[in-house]
Amino acid sequence: MNFMKPSGVNPFLDPTDRYLAEIAFTVQLPPSLHAKADSRYAATRRHLEASTIFADGIEHFYPQGSMAIDATISTRGTDDEYDIDIIAQLSGRYRHLGPLGVLKALEAALEDYPVQEVIRQTRCVTLVYGDRMHLDISPAFRDTGTPERCSHIMHAKGPNRSYEDLEVPTNAYGFAEWYKVRTPVELAVQEAFRRKWEDHLRIRADADVDDVPDQTPFVVKNMATLALQLLKRFRNIRQDQTGRKGRMAPSVLLAYYAARSAMPGQTLTDALLNLCALIIRDIDTASMLGRKLYVCNPTYADDVFTDRWPESVAQQNEFASDLRMLVEAIKTLRSERTDPVEIPGILKRLFGDYVVTDSIRRMAKATGSSIQGATQSYTKKGGLLVPAVVASTPAVASSKIISPVSATRHGFYGDPVK
Repeated sequence: MNFMKPSGVNPFLDPTDRYLAEIAFTVQLPPSLHAKADSRYAATRRHLEASTIFADGIEHFYPQGSMAIDATISTRGTDDEYDIDIIAQLSGRYRHLGPLGVLKALEAALEDYPVQEVIRQTRCVTLVYGDRMHLDISPAFRDTGTPERCSHIMHAKGPNRSYEDLEVPTNAYGFAEWYKVRTPVELAVQEAFRRKWEDHLRIRADADVDDVPDQTPFVVKNMATLALQLLKRFRNIRQDQTGRKGRMAPSVLLAYYAARSAMPGQTLTDALLNLCALIIRDIDTASMLGRKLYVCNPTYADDVFTDRWPESVAQQNEFASDLRMLVEAIKTLRSERTDPVEIPGILKRLFGDYVVTDSIRRMAKATGSSIQGATQSYTKKGGLLVPAVVASTPAVASSKIISPVSATRHGFYGDPVK
């Protein structure tokens, strides 16, 4: 019998990939919260359909953005905030209300919803939950005679109607389907993260029997999406570090480039470097011509991903500079000349203190467990990965890193972090 060979590369085997994969694991939307997000957006639809305003008026209610392509991450340095984006496709009978009227009607229908806060934004209404999850609901009208779900979403700042109010073209559904085709499931990646989640459950169960996470499947599909999540995390942290005002490069734009740069079989490090290189190239080309970057939805040309960012050539050049910094830092991590003591500091500058500290401590704990179970983990050169206390700076004095020491060479990597 012939079996299909798993595609892709296990990101927990290569030392640099392993650091990045652990960070990506930490910033993922946990399965329990993924299930909670699903139930919340279903409950929100039921609430709207039961309201006087939108009874029999919602045609489709579906996730868009990161939720639709399984690329949701914690939003900022707080590491416990998650944004979930939803499209509420409305019946055409609401068109006469205009963009601001539609947004106000949605806000009114949700004003008594049992959440911490209901906020009307420029293009959506946000539900803020007590556990810091945000559900952004964008009302839209379907464009008749167009493929997929080409639509227009509302844009209105308020508080009063303005000539600047408009309906903005979008095809979130079509883009998500295009992304999935360009980034197929890599079985080795999927299996590695599945084992990683099972091991995480086991360790938590051993540590605290009363607080075991739900036995919900943990879905990570490919390197392209992992690279996208890491880049989004870097973008968020960089914005906080610099205190910049204004918009960041939108996630949908980064997802577009992740899909374009996707090549099944890449290492995670190469996937991230190639993603950055592609964005840098396009920004440099646009800047050389004195133009702002222009990218549209490959499934709907009227849906422009760069309609609100970049606001200037200088702003896109600033982001390209950030990406160059990320590329150089990743190359430094890859270098065999890099002192292991320096690694936590480099990673924290890129991805934030909390997630890096958590990732490195988990690596140290897992490696300690593998040693006790006689299933050691090895570097490519045969170095045994063991915890080593870092005392280079106060910020990392209490954390642990994985440092290679001499060990007998084996023809296999041992049992890596699962």
